Amino acid sequence: MKLVDLGARDTPLAVFGGPYSNLHATQALLALTARLGIAPRDTICTGDLVAYCGAPAQTVALIRAAGLPVVAGNCEKQLAAHQMDCGCGFENGSACDVLSAGWYAHADAAIGANARAWMDGLPDMIRFTHHGLRCAVIHGGLSDISRFLWSSSPASAFASEIALIETQGGPVDIVFAGHSGIAFQRRIGQVDWVNAGVIGMPPNDGTPRTEYALLRDGAVTFHKLDYDHAAAHADMQSAGLTQGYDNALRTGYWPSEDMLPASLRRSS
Repeated sequence: MKLVDLGARDTPLAVFGGPYSNLHATQALLALTARLGIAPRDTICTGDLVAYCGAPAQTVALIRAAGLPVVAGNCEKQLAAHQMDCGCGFENGSACDVLSAGWYAHADAAIGANARAWMDGLPDMIRFTHHGLRCAVIHGGLSDISRFLWSSSPASAFASEIALIETQGGPVDIVFAGHSGIAFQRRIGQVDWVNAGVIGMPPNDGTPRTEYALLRDGAVTFHKLDYDHAAAHADMQSAGLTQGYDNALRTGYWPSEDMLPASLRRSS
């Protein structure tokens, strides 16, 4: 396991996940943090730089040029290892499993050797302290990088991951994670588990806005990100990525609700 310790970071921090090859959302996030006075060194990504959208190489290049701290997502791991699928942990035959073949092939063709080598060097965990709070950043889980943990998941699932995080990296007060794509905060014992959401795809809530988190003075808050979703939609269409996630950028609803817990689906 690769671990990077950023030391003390008492200024405000932005934490976000899943740029998902959405260049326009990534540009908007970086412009927003600049307006807020949050430096790139304090803007942390929970991984999955590439996925559903149309500009994988450009999105990776932008994040690398900005110098953001990034933990490896399953997409980065798979691309670095020249694997043939995204390794997302989707159930065989599910909508996500079927649709992932298209966007992963597009990303695989677009990402060059230099970017893959950079991905291969990304850490599995980032540590830092914030006003005395011990914070860890991971992707899905340490037991499984593609582990889906939702707001409704059993407390025992979070507890087992927290125990592994503390075994590998020391005690924690806050865990920031990503992968599942919908932001939430949940108290597990003495630890706050925070999914920062993703900026590359809306959280299945019927609006095109996406999500990110801020950590200021020891408190976590969630915020919506407005960006040029029409331009991102056009990028997907130009790339031939028209299997359903392109429409999700406009409607705010996923074409793959079958992978969500019942409580997070529209029909519930």
